[in-house]
Amino acid sequence: MTLALRAAAFVAVAFGVLTLSSGARVLFGDGAAAAGHYVPFIVWFNFVAGFAYVAAGVGLWLRRRWSAIVATALAVLTAAAFAALGLYIAGGGAYEMRTIGAMTLRTLVWMAIAALAWRALKPSPPAEA
Repeated sequence: MTLALRAAAFVAVAFGVLTLSSGARVLFGDGAAAAGHYVPFIVWFNFVAGFAYVAAGVGLWLRRRWSAIVATALAVLTAAAFAALGLYIAGGGAYEMRTIGAMTLRTLVWMAIAALAWRALKPSPPAEA
């Protein structure tokens, strides 16, 4: 399980760095025009979550149990943001199809990382005397 946990940690940190970079370009740089009909609350959510992605990845690498909680929170919050995006779209909001693809990927990745983290970081049963 250690190799899988290390891989999840690497994915989490890489995902976080890429998320921070792309979010910063859209929010603070010249990437807004290239983003098309981006949804501001989704970009902000993902940008802020990028910091938590990196923290979770570092925690996973160090085998800290709190990282499973962070990964679970990220999975739940990403799914909630995705649901909010659905309501926004249903209300006629402009969006890009790639946003739906990206949110699907983010939700599935964090669900998988959270599940793996709970399995890998569960406490050992007490030793019998």
